[in-house]
Amino acid sequence: MKAVLSAGAALLVGIAPAHAYTTNIGSSYAESCYRAAEARDTSQTAKDTCDKALAEEALSTRELAGTHVNRGILWMQSGSLERANQDFDQALGLDATQPEAWLNKGIAQMKAGNSRAALELAARSIELRTKKPAVAYYVRGLANEDTGNLKAAYADLSRARDLAPTWRDPAIELARYQIRSR
Repeated sequence: MKAVLSAGAALLVGIAPAHAYTTNIGSSYAESCYRAAEARDTSQTAKDTCDKALAEEALSTRELAGTHVNRGILWMQSGSLERANQDFDQALGLDATQPEAWLNKGIAQMKAGNSRAALELAARSIELRTKKPAVAYYVRGLANEDTGNLKAAYADLSRARDLAPTWRDPAIELARYQIRSR
């Protein structure tokens, strides 16, 4: 007998930005930008703080990349995917090993309906050991489903659920699946 997976339409409503990029630079604009990204504060003041960090502070390459990730999260939360992607691309140009940039860019691509790109970006963030692997597997699972690979989607969503058992979204998505024998 062969198992067949089927699923209803995926819901992308609940994907939030993965994780702000942590910097340990004390009391600064960059630290405030990080805190705004963590708090999902999309106010203009928060974005201005990130702008000031990038323009006025003497940041290391790592801190610059992180601040771009954090500002990108704020733009993504505000619905400006183009500006978010510009920041994620800037971060990756500065530090191509930055897993949170890959993951948040993957989330932005998923929100934009580009599942194939989201799949690759989420996979890269997993390879680079993102701080939010459950989110990466969740995004990759939704992208796999969207591209027709239901077996991989089920495996990724199960992995997301196992990594973050109190996060409801993976379990909700998995509940749509039925495993039938043939």
